[in-house]
Amino acid sequence: MARVRFLGHEPVTVPELNGRTVQPDEVIEVPDDRFDGYVCQTTAWEAVEEPRVQDDVAPAAPLKKTAAKLPQREG
Repeated sequence: MARVRFLGHEPVTVPELNGRTVQPDEVIEVPDDRFDGYVCQTTAWEAVEEPRVQDDVAPAAPLKKTAAKLPQREG
């Protein structure tokens, strides 16, 4: 989970977090895949801890190259 700080001056209710009320200057945890949705609102949220890079995910295997097939003859 990533962490962001609320920069507002009054408490705000965040529906995405099950209606949780966030206080001014409070640091909260948000899902990694939603981190950008918060920090793009630069007047409301500030990044504290960015999402972790998942090292345990194996990179995709390269595609196997094969020779092109000859066109079929009509006939």
